[in-house]
Amino acid sequence: MTVQPLYDKDFLEAASERSRLSIEREAASVSARRRALTHLLFDGGDRARVHGAWRDLIATEGFRYRPGLSPAERVRLAYSRLRLVNDAAGDAAELAFDVRRLSALHEWTGVVDGGLCTLASIHYNLFLGSLLDQSAGTTGRDVSEFTSMRRTGTFLCTELDHGNDAAALGTTAEFDGETGGFILHTPTPGAQKFMPNTSLAGGPKSAVVAARLLVEGVDQGCFLFLAPLSDDEGRVPGVHVRELPDRTGTPVDHCLTSFDQVRLPREALLEAEHGRLDQDGTLHSSLGSARKRFLHSIGRVTSGKLCMSAGTLGMARAALTIAVRHAHTRHISGPRLGERVPLVAHRSHHGRLLDATAMAYAMTFLHREVVSRWAGHTAENRAETERLVAVAKGWISWQARAIAIESRERCGAQGLFPANGISDLPSSIEGGITAEGDNLVIWVKAGAEMIFGHEVEHDHLPHVPLAERSLSELSFLRALLVEAESAAQSRARTALRRGPAGDPLGRWNAASTPALEMVSMHACRRAADAFIDAAARAADPVARTLLEDLCRLFMLRQLGGHTGELLADGRLTADHVRAIPDATTEVIAALAPHMLTLVDAFALPDEFLAAVPIASGGRIGDEEDTWSAWHLRGSGALEPAAR
Repeated sequence: MTVQPLYDKDFLEAASERSRLSIEREAASVSARRRALTHLLFDGGDRARVHGAWRDLIATEGFRYRPGLSPAERVRLAYSRLRLVNDAAGDAAELAFDVRRLSALHEWTGVVDGGLCTLASIHYNLFLGSLLDQSAGTTGRDVSEFTSMRRTGTFLCTELDHGNDAAALGTTAEFDGETGGFILHTPTPGAQKFMPNTSLAGGPKSAVVAARLLVEGVDQGCFLFLAPLSDDEGRVPGVHVRELPDRTGTPVDHCLTSFDQVRLPREALLEAEHGRLDQDGTLHSSLGSARKRFLHSIGRVTSGKLCMSAGTLGMARAALTIAVRHAHTRHISGPRLGERVPLVAHRSHHGRLLDATAMAYAMTFLHREVVSRWAGHTAENRAETERLVAVAKGWISWQARAIAIESRERCGAQGLFPANGISDLPSSIEGGITAEGDNLVIWVKAGAEMIFGHEVEHDHLPHVPLAERSLSELSFLRALLVEAESAAQSRARTALRRGPAGDPLGRWNAASTPALEMVSMHACRRAADAFIDAAARAADPVARTLLEDLCRLFMLRQLGGHTGELLADGRLTADHVRAIPDATTEVIAALAPHMLTLVDAFALPDEFLAAVPIASGGRIGDEEDTWSAWHLRGSGALEPAAR
């Protein structure tokens, strides 16, 4: 009897085929899982309309990293890219009214050029949006030179003396009864407009200028005026511009700008229901106070907050994608002699990146929810929605900075090189933190309103003994976030009531710390709600499990600093508190094998990633012929002339 080999040729070929098919099936499954996640992250069935043009745009050669450019050259490049954006935008006026596409524009362009992200926000939202929103008094205002970008638009509001208190600005626009026009003037050095992009870079420019309307010497409040700044020959007479020093982050042509008795025509005033001026200078307004008229005039700042948070969100996801891809291709010495293991094999490395991944998903889902709420807001819920936009902007951009810094560090020295696509991102995010309302200031305002103007809705969970509640239950973790928010609000209310009588600032100082904590927990809770909802909508069961695990990790991390108060209030048991570290470790272990899938779902274009060395298996120093040229020189193989 002949004994056949255990693995004969036919068997091995069949096994190889089965293995190949298994690998192909697994690859198809991973691909389907990634598509399911991308679908949820990027507006579902509306993805192509909202994100498609901008994603395609940054995949093109015009948006690749350009080494060796001076700050001035980088500014000129940003303006040339702004024109490419305009070519891809379709109808620029429609874009200004479509907050989903408008914020998505920033989400993608910020990845490749923070300066472009800033310029796009100013031109399309603050300038063109304000112009279109407030043209009721000028029938058929022609904006074609701005939508075609024959002229670039900018926005002049904040001043050297007035930033977040822009309602106190000093620039004036005096009504001239004889001509029916206005005289735009900067009366003091502190009234110079601070940081607008008003240099001659980028071609002819016009500005929407916030100024105090004076009629026969009477202050009527602040309104917006359309003013030309420059043309093909240079600056308009009476407009004075001084370029500011370079700042951190991607360069923008920030300037100080002032006006010396610049005459504007009657149609320069942007009018709507908040204010119309008769030919004789009589003001008619549907709003009862100058402050309300001003806030209405600069209403585009709210959609600007969505744009800024979108820009920082896209930057954070890009930084994280680069870091995770690098962690899988960078190998270091393993525990055994001669062994090499990828960075991602270490819990100390992948745990931090998974924390950032969970946060990035939470930020994305929150942003989608807030954009939808703003797009569908009504007059009745406008104030509440504006506050939510402000809260989300602060939370998203602060978390984006933390993710970008963590991601850069996890890339080591390679992360310091701009060519690797990550080193500029933290400083670019800083610009988003300050723009459209400094984060802390807008949170202070939100906190002051929410101490008594917001009621936390407590969960009504099924009656289960507390000791039997599990840290794996999303509903239980979500309820704990609600309790943490409520506890912070209670402490703020108590502090405000106990504050020194007759001292409003003293009372607020006593309440501000818990009030800001309340705002932070409110943002976390809203993000958790959006996250849980997204997971429930996942059609792919594995994708749903991944999202639930990520959401669990996100909430466990957010609760970490509140366990003492929750324990004291009887919301957690001592066993729960002791179990949180192990619960966190378990979910990280479950997610670790899926890190690439999770970041690949961010859908950064292959062309972009291929141009980033550490995102595509390379590194700075691996350039072709670097080693061979050095080696040949060292061996003497090169002729002296070639050296």
